[in-house]
Amino acid sequence: MKRSKNYNNAKALIEQSKKYSPKEACELAKKTTTVKYDATIRASFNLNVDPRQADQQIRGAIVLPNGTGRSQKILVVTQGPNIEVAKNAGADYVGDKEILEKVKGGWFDFDVIVATPDMMGELGKLGKLLGPKGLMPNPKTGTVTPNIAQAVEEIKKGKVEYRVDKEGNINCLIGKSSFDTDKLTENFNTLLGVIAKARPAAVKGVYIQSCTISSNMGPGIKVDTTL
Repeated sequence: MKRSKNYNNAKALIEQSKKYSPKEACELAKKTTTVKYDATIRASFNLNVDPRQADQQIRGAIVLPNGTGRSQKILVVTQGPNIEVAKNAGADYVGDKEILEKVKGGWFDFDVIVATPDMMGELGKLGKLLGPKGLMPNPKTGTVTPNIAQAVEEIKKGKVEYRVDKEGNINCLIGKSSFDTDKLTENFNTLLGVIAKARPAAVKGVYIQSCTISSNMGPGIKVDTTL
């Protein structure tokens, strides 16, 4: 694949055979950003797991200590008194069956859905529509909960979801290129700690096989996760 001059210049700053410390990698990710806007910084892990096994399907959500640097529009699907609770908590959109009809019609002006358990029967009917877009609420990520106010507050603070794909990879944002290096590093270390703690008992040998940090359109920087 032919790369741009900016990409090649950025890649030249990285020693391809070296594994950098998390702080060094975060600093390099900021320096090797090739776009003019405030680029998203991501961490990518390749894990020694078999996602086909139920006990190795690693998935969850964490609140990054320094946020994500982006705002997310939240749709809360609930009913009764919880509608007012969701509005007071700062949800961007709130509704019950009627708002789901709007979604069914093609409205997707939101980034995440939070739902109370009593509405999951209705949301389940839209599974084929929401599932492929990664919008279906899930108890494992805290988006199906009776505590709507807490869920909305955590997402606004910088809650991110992580999920292993069929190849054993996890890709998750850790901030923006405008972030201070120490804050990016703290976010990365928080994510690393959660993923390390989620190691399935059945896994033998090296669990985290590789890890890279990169910015939008920027080259990957190998990270030493054994530090």
